[in-house]
Amino acid sequence: MRLTILGGGGFRVPLVYGALLADRGAGRVTRVVLHDLDDSRLYAVARVLAEQAAGVPDAPEVATTTDLDEALRGADFVFSAIRVGGLEGRADDERVALAEGVLGQETVGAGGVAYGLRTVPVAVDIARRVARLAPDAWVINFTNPAGLVTEAMSRHLGDRVIGICDSPVGLGRRIARVLGANDPGEAWIDYVGLNHLGWVRGLRIAGRDELPRLLADRELLGSFEEGRLFGADWLRSLGAIPNEYLHYYYFNRETVHAYQEAELTRGAFLRDQQARFYEQAGRPDASALDLWDRTRAEREATYMSENRETAGAGDREADDLSGGYEKVALALMRAIARDERATLILNVRNRGTLTVLDADAVVEVPCLVDANGAHPLAADPLPGHATGLVCAVKAVEREVLAAAESGSRATAVKAFALHPLVDSVNVAHRLMEGYRAVHPGLAYLG
Repeated sequence: MRLTILGGGGFRVPLVYGALLADRGAGRVTRVVLHDLDDSRLYAVARVLAEQAAGVPDAPEVATTTDLDEALRGADFVFSAIRVGGLEGRADDERVALAEGVLGQETVGAGGVAYGLRTVPVAVDIARRVARLAPDAWVINFTNPAGLVTEAMSRHLGDRVIGICDSPVGLGRRIARVLGANDPGEAWIDYVGLNHLGWVRGLRIAGRDELPRLLADRELLGSFEEGRLFGADWLRSLGAIPNEYLHYYYFNRETVHAYQEAELTRGAFLRDQQARFYEQAGRPDASALDLWDRTRAEREATYMSENRETAGAGDREADDLSGGYEKVALALMRAIARDERATLILNVRNRGTLTVLDADAVVEVPCLVDANGAHPLAADPLPGHATGLVCAVKAVEREVLAAAESGSRATAVKAFALHPLVDSVNVAHRLMEGYRAVHPGLAYLG
């Protein structure tokens, strides 16, 4: 089976390859094609993968290319993890937003809108090429903003594009661990929302919902990351455990202030950190894998550090530093390729799962996966406060899609202005002008 990875020079590609190396089942991936626009990044990542594969019998063959059509032809699965504008673009997204006093995070708020506006046209082009060159391939999308980009691609690929994210998986794993599940994978997680905007409303172990027990125990609530991040009183008020990204909504003022006071924004930190990695990993005398391991450990330990500092949540726990999206991707590919039924939290078309959204809106919910793809499972209605946020953010996503299709600057301004974390139409206009000034990829918005 052949897997093509778009964004194949990306820093997290070795996580995916590591998961493939551990898969010894029938029908496993035997060939990996890495596609990237940057030859030097491809070279560095290929060196890491070669060291990972050393001594592993029948390790998947790795090829690299900068030709997108060549990469797509013959693919059984296409994993999309591109970053339009690179980490410099992410740093610019943060800087422009923070100058206006609003959040610039890459998927949430003004930064997410800007990232979506320049990513959607590229993602749509990829989707059209996949439909033409590899019509039987399944696309697994990890490109952010993941729900928005998956919805853009689904308009050309239908249900053959599925979005993944490691955030719900990590949240469910932490809650199950706290509640004493011997195998967190056996717990049923009632999770529903949009990508980076979802809530755990129940967690059943052996058929019993254990979430009420967690919410009733202040000590247990303080024993895992989201409990410390949001605080026991707020979680009890909600009656649910929010995805960590909802901290940007519930504690927006404090988070914006922390980001403005930080020596470096997250994007600027990663830009500088990864520039060092790629420069050093390209040297023939260096161990690219050792460099990658050290860089990844630092990257994971500093994830959402400003939010944790604001909440007094302390450092991340060791069990939370191992990532997880590569395991979701592998489980998804296995379920489809081998018809091994699995239940995974994925980004898929709604199909009536959330009655407040239309059938084609991409949502993040538990899905039953088999050879025919991912099928969203029925979900109870969201409470009013969550419904309001979900509908508001989905409306913003739809304006981003409309702006990307039409090239309308006015529609793009509307997307900024309607976001719950942008507090003025005038700010929205200034954001649009600020982003157009730093992102050549937004020149299409006339």
